[in-house]
Amino acid sequence: MEKYIYNEQNGLWYELQGDYYIPCLVLDEEDTQPIGMWGRKYLRHIKEHRPVLHTTLLLSGKLNSHLAQIDNRATEMFDLLVKQLAEKEGITEQLKAQDQMAWVQRMNNVRNRAEEIVNAEVIFA
Repeated sequence: MEKYIYNEQNGLWYELQGDYYIPCLVLDEEDTQPIGMWGRKYLRHIKEHRPVLHTTLLLSGKLNSHLAQIDNRATEMFDLLVKQLAEKEGITEQLKAQDQMAWVQRMNNVRNRAEEIVNAEVIFA
């Protein structure tokens, strides 16, 4: 039996492994982008609550690029919100130098609120 065969009906190459021919599939370079916290959270959400969307993206080969877009958008939004909320509430480096515990408490509050906003507008929308 030949090591590689080409199927003209579907345009795929197959490699002999043991007694079976397995399709030779390679992911595109764009599909190997790293997925961060927000992308993984979105993936978990669509697996549980939007299985048709998940299956469609997975079968079309667009799942990873879609997750990377969501992750980038959510990360940018989160960073911008944290910066804006911290400025609005007067959380400065001077406060950090004077009272570290108060600064940490206030920044945690800001980060939690920003996370809730991103979840509502990007992840679970």
